[in-house]
Amino acid sequence: MTNNINAQKHVYDLEERTAKFGETIIQFAKKIPVTLITQRLIPQIISSSTSVGANYCEADDAESPKDFKHKIGICKKEARETKYWLRIIATAVPELKSEARKHWQEAHELNLIFNAINNKLKNKNK
Repeated sequence: MTNNINAQKHVYDLEERTAKFGETIIQFAKKIPVTLITQRLIPQIISSSTSVGANYCEADDAESPKDFKHKIGICKKEARETKYWLRIIATAVPELKSEARKHWQEAHELNLIFNAINNKLKNKNK
């Protein structure tokens, strides 16, 4: 007897997830009112959030294991940077704090995923 739950395992596509993350942050950034403060924050968050997916694509096409590890490290750093910008935007635009918190959670999860990949690669090379 087979378990139907096991037959319905989710397949996670990290490339798709990181692309959706970048797209979601772009939509979020469009809601941010442009002020003297936010005009500097908006490009930062768009850059870091979309860089997560772009660098994951680069990692997927890496020329060597060392190149793959390097690109995954960049993904991790960009996800962490996005968390930072979301925190700052939540302070600069309090009415978006709740939405920023949801995006922060996704950035945090991506950071943990890339950290796990990075750690697995470190342990593999020991």
